[in-house]
Amino acid sequence: MELFLERLIVGIGRGSIYALLALAIVLIFRSTGILNFAQGEMAMFSTFVAWTFQDNGANVWVSILAAMLLSLLGGALIERVIIRPVEGGSPLNIVIVTVGMFLALNALAQWIWGTEARTFANPFPNEAYDLGGVSIDADLLGRLAVLAIVAFVLYLLFQKTKLGLAMRAVASNTESSGLVGIQVGRMLMIGWGLAAALGALAGSLTAARNSQFDPTFMIPVLVFSFAAATLGGLDSPLGAVVGGLIVGVVQELVGAYVGFVGTDLRDGAAFVIILVILLVKPSGLFGKQTVARV
Repeated sequence: MELFLERLIVGIGRGSIYALLALAIVLIFRSTGILNFAQGEMAMFSTFVAWTFQDNGANVWVSILAAMLLSLLGGALIERVIIRPVEGGSPLNIVIVTVGMFLALNALAQWIWGTEARTFANPFPNEAYDLGGVSIDADLLGRLAVLAIVAFVLYLLFQKTKLGLAMRAVASNTESSGLVGIQVGRMLMIGWGLAAALGALAGSLTAARNSQFDPTFMIPVLVFSFAAATLGGLDSPLGAVVGGLIVGVVQELVGAYVGFVGTDLRDGAAFVIILVILLVKPSGLFGKQTVARV
């Protein structure tokens, strides 16, 4: 039983990273209807920025917060300069642009910082706590606490502030929002900026968890974060959190307890389980069902 609980806790810790990046994916999809395939590479680039601050003597949390602030500005700039000019055309245009951003950011990171692995300091204590015979790392508890704080702040933003109300209105109906005086362009920029800042946080915590990182370290995280967002519902922040935790737990438990799967095939097995759930509920666990009038 203790071994099962330890596996469960490890899966939850892994899922907390997926949940953070899935929140970023959902933020952009809710505000613009766009799946940002460059979200992982934006997070990777921001992580290198945070590492650069660290390498120059800054405290790890100061480095992460500085990278989040710069990412907020960078995400808003990307929406204004790169995304907005191609909106309104073929959906394939957006796909091509975000995939192009994926490749460009990866190449730029390799050009600036090289391809060798870097060491990222852990912002949490290097210790473990014994709870009923189960060992829980402070790092894991820290990541869960960060996820809870982020989810709560986003809830307050969207449910309790005028800015959040305006962003929800734009996500619901862009044209009507503009007619009632909401600055749609500004709301879209804020949405992309917030998503980029969340990505910076997710990337930094992933690098800290792995101890080392390179320009490719966020690619698998992006894949499973997309799976988490799809599982929970692409229009649901709560679904992103729940979906991320489910994906992490399924990965860990399937790899540990399904003998013929093991660690090599556990990622594929996780996707099979997600596929089964989506066949039953295509909009995701918390997604809204779209009803079309005919």
